[in-house]
Amino acid sequence: MKYMFNQIYLIGSFCLLVSCTAMAQKFNTHQVKSGETLESISKMYGVSTSSILQYNKEIKEGQKLRSNTILVVPGKKIVEQTSAPISNTPTTMSAQTKTTVVQDSVKTREPIGYTEHRVKKKETIFGIAQLYNITEDELKKYNPKLYASPLQKKMDLRIPKYRAHKVAEVVEDEGDLEKYIVAAKETRWSIAHKYGITIERMLELNPGLSAANNYLSEGYELLMPKMAGSTVKNQVTQLYTSYTVPAKMNFYRLEKEFGVKSDEIVRLNPEITERGGLKEGMVIRIPEQKVETGKINTDNYIFYEVKPKQNEFRLTRKFGMTWAELVALNPDLKDGLKAGMVLKLPKNKVGDFEVRNALVLDKVNLLDSINIAVKPKVLFLLPFRLDKLDLSNKEETERIIDNRNSLKYSLGLYSGALVAIDSMKSLGVSIDVKTFDNQLDLGKTKQILQGEQLGGYSAVFGPLDMPSLKETAVQASKFNVPVIAPVPAKSDLSLDNVFFSYTDEEVLWKHMLDYVETNHTEETLLIIADEDNSKEKDAILKRFPSAKVVVVKEEEKNIGINRDKLQTLLSDQVPNWVFVESDNYKLIASVVSILNSFNNTAFDPLLGKDKVSVRMFTTDMNSGFENDVISNTHLSNLKFTYPSVNRQVANNSFVERYRKRFGDDPDKYAVRGFDVTYDLLLKLAYNNSLIDVSRFIGETEYSGNKFNYQRKGVAGYYNQSSYIMMIDDLRIKTIE
Repeated sequence: MKYMFNQIYLIGSFCLLVSCTAMAQKFNTHQVKSGETLESISKMYGVSTSSILQYNKEIKEGQKLRSNTILVVPGKKIVEQTSAPISNTPTTMSAQTKTTVVQDSVKTREPIGYTEHRVKKKETIFGIAQLYNITEDELKKYNPKLYASPLQKKMDLRIPKYRAHKVAEVVEDEGDLEKYIVAAKETRWSIAHKYGITIERMLELNPGLSAANNYLSEGYELLMPKMAGSTVKNQVTQLYTSYTVPAKMNFYRLEKEFGVKSDEIVRLNPEITERGGLKEGMVIRIPEQKVETGKINTDNYIFYEVKPKQNEFRLTRKFGMTWAELVALNPDLKDGLKAGMVLKLPKNKVGDFEVRNALVLDKVNLLDSINIAVKPKVLFLLPFRLDKLDLSNKEETERIIDNRNSLKYSLGLYSGALVAIDSMKSLGVSIDVKTFDNQLDLGKTKQILQGEQLGGYSAVFGPLDMPSLKETAVQASKFNVPVIAPVPAKSDLSLDNVFFSYTDEEVLWKHMLDYVETNHTEETLLIIADEDNSKEKDAILKRFPSAKVVVVKEEEKNIGINRDKLQTLLSDQVPNWVFVESDNYKLIASVVSILNSFNNTAFDPLLGKDKVSVRMFTTDMNSGFENDVISNTHLSNLKFTYPSVNRQVANNSFVERYRKRFGDDPDKYAVRGFDVTYDLLLKLAYNNSLIDVSRFIGETEYSGNKFNYQRKGVAGYYNQSSYIMMIDDLRIKTIE
């Protein structure tokens, strides 16, 4: 404990960032378009070709320029590519030639965040600027030391991050677009697939959609390109494929590959009969099959966004489908597989992937995907209340810790976080951490935030109190920086950059009810709930209408149930599953004792009755069940089953590392601090943007907690993971 205090006490080496300004030559970035040459670009900016070559070493004089190459060009654009005004609103576009609009001069760009870069041997300012797609001027602007001293090995540079260049294609005529109203259960992927476009194209046409948020509400109006042939009513066209018959081909294999009956193939190709059957080299016509898709929504399909470098073999192996089956569902594949395509798949597909909101997520091994070049920077805001502690008085300090939950939580969470940081360092990842004691005070939190450049952080861990959490989230949202809530937090404010790591009670209810529904066969279901837990009772009855309700008598000084009445409701023919919903330890203790007395009790054998079997459940494992007056032996006899945010931690590398550092076993707060921090840092080491990673990383699990963040509209990211636990043989077991 003393070692932990010393660790906390020594935190506080803070550094000031000194900024300065300097005059420098102005530069532009230019994206090369088809047909452009070095000479035409030099005339556009009023500079010589040698000036462009000087700042773009990868380009050689006389070399043909490739489309989409980004050039750094000195000076200011003096000649525009087109004089026609371009409207940013698709619905007001006039007919005109297709034009590409490129974000112009970088001098007006404002960073949306920062990353770090450690200079390696033989690196140059020019090379680093090219690596991050910024100009040398921008690199020097945010690293003023480069004005006064040359670039040196192991120098840490601050790299500004900008929004990607907007390359928006203007449609030839407004008649090529149509308004589309989102229907129930439709997603971005289902609509993109319906129109045969990528998600990026949908975002270009609808700039009001968030690039970081996948939410799409029913009734939302989208602007979409008209589908080919959509203006001709009742048209029916049969398309055919020319197929050259290979060696050893037969009708059975043709049916399997193309889904066309042999007699239909013979009818369409009379030469088969004339030549006495299928012959190698014969060119035959095969009708293309039309797939009856019905409504393309989440009721009947799931969707997958094709990743770069994926090929036919990988996709067919991943989804257990033939290429012909994929093409049948996705006819656009006939023109080739392209990154960004949205593929439609049967809803019952299973494999090494997770489906979230109808979108297929690839499973990623974060430990195998670490990028050691990434240097996450995390701000910890926790209420250590060092202003209230006298660390020289050990006994008084320990007393305060025992009686002040916020301090107990903070020390536990942070001690676990320190072990997580050590673990990441052992993996080769350098973590930049800054820690502050916000003293559980909103004013102190504001003071800390004002002194920090939040845009330079990858994430913020904490605070614990809701007023400070709201303030931090609002300030961090300006820079799109995520804020992690490590403990339960209820918010009435939409905090779209907050990650609520503690699973909500409604998710726990659902998991428990799903478990019972999946495993329930013939058991008799009973509910014992007091007035304060009527919501839980109603949720159970809604799922299991045949469940019997046991009346709870609530008097001024007494609360309990009628033992005899309960006995008449219990079955001696089938097992009894009893839900107990209360946070009153007196009621819980009484019910547990009564249920245990009935459990496995033999009735009169002359009556031919079997033993009574009782198992106890709850949807809300609160502190009432942990009171000392409740017998753990009775709970074990009843195989007490409940949902939980966390699970029991066995001896593992984390526990050993924690003992070595702090000389004690970790409590549940330390376990949580480790898991939340380790999950955060692994994701940042994979991609230094937690919000981007959360779009395609599924469930992750560590020592005692698991995480599956899903976005709820603009209300933030919520952990959807939980466990089902059971007490059996006086041990707590994880059963799901």
